[in-house]
Amino acid sequence: MVCKVQIYEKPVLNDPVLIEGLPGIGFVANITALQLIKELNATLFAQIQSSAFQDLAMTTGKGETYFPTNQFYYHKGKDGERDLIILYGNTQALTTVGQYELCGKILDIAQEFGCKYILTVGGVRNEEKIEKPDIYCTASDKETLQDALGLGAKVMKGHIFGVAGLLVGLSKLRNMKGLCLLAETSGLYPDA
Repeated sequence: MVCKVQIYEKPVLNDPVLIEGLPGIGFVANITALQLIKELNATLFAQIQSSAFQDLAMTTGKGETYFPTNQFYYHKGKDGERDLIILYGNTQALTTVGQYELCGKILDIAQEFGCKYILTVGGVRNEEKIEKPDIYCTASDKETLQDALGLGAKVMKGHIFGVAGLLVGLSKLRNMKGLCLLAETSGLYPDA
């Protein structure tokens, strides 16, 4: 097993947007996804487990054990609004091959539920004191990039490691739109 997908429910979704929220710099994406899940009362419908995830188990004070996982939640929009698929997890894959396989499975699930737009979120490290963090972006196509720039984001220059970068690049190969938004953070602590 490298990636194992479990689907618990097959919701019918209206032109959904997938929002990625896996841990990374400052846990920006993780915090974003968890907040969306809680605020929208999103419903768990699938998960991915992978042998490329960390080899550990987390325990609770009640003696329960949890393993590294990535979970998919959905939220139905109101009155014809687009629905959301929110990807939340406690890890990314630890190897390059594992990351590519994980991203492939994420996109497989997104496409199975009619998703054509991927939004990844993350942090970009800035070691200076940040009064008002800037938002940086990159996209799979010029139109999507221009949309983000029109909302005040700045073009990201450099590298985007992990799922946040890979999903945008791989989405283009599947004729999907992809946008990555990165918020400035010191990266020293969880930052929303």
